[in-house]
Amino acid sequence: THTTPPARFSHGVRKGNLLQVAGQVGFGPAVPGQPPTPVGPGLREQTLQTLENVASVLAEGGASWEDVVMVRVYLTDTDHFTEFNAIYDEYFTDRVKVPAARTTVYVGLPAGLLVEIDALAVLD
Repeated sequence: THTTPPARFSHGVRKGNLLQVAGQVGFGPAVPGQPPTPVGPGLREQTLQTLENVASVLAEGGASWEDVVMVRVYLTDTDHFTEFNAIYDEYFTDRVKVPAARTTVYVGLPAGLLVEIDALAVLD
């Protein structure tokens, strides 16, 4: 179960054959009565959870990573770029034949969060 977004938006919206997944972060599954918290303090655990959260929204919208044409990555620290790429490459090694296009930018995120990822999928 997803955490409740902090404002009025959806985790994902499908219009026709397009599915836009909103920015996901490394929060674990929602626990009733508890605020969302990152799965861990490190980049690896947050990145893997974030990718799984994106995958979950894709699945709910009838898509998979194979349908994703664009991924946007938001990192809080430029020093994380190399480590993030290694984790990202490892995650996708056996998941997709052709990797999606990707953009990475550096941003501020709420305290404790290191990465946010969104995705655009096109379904046939």
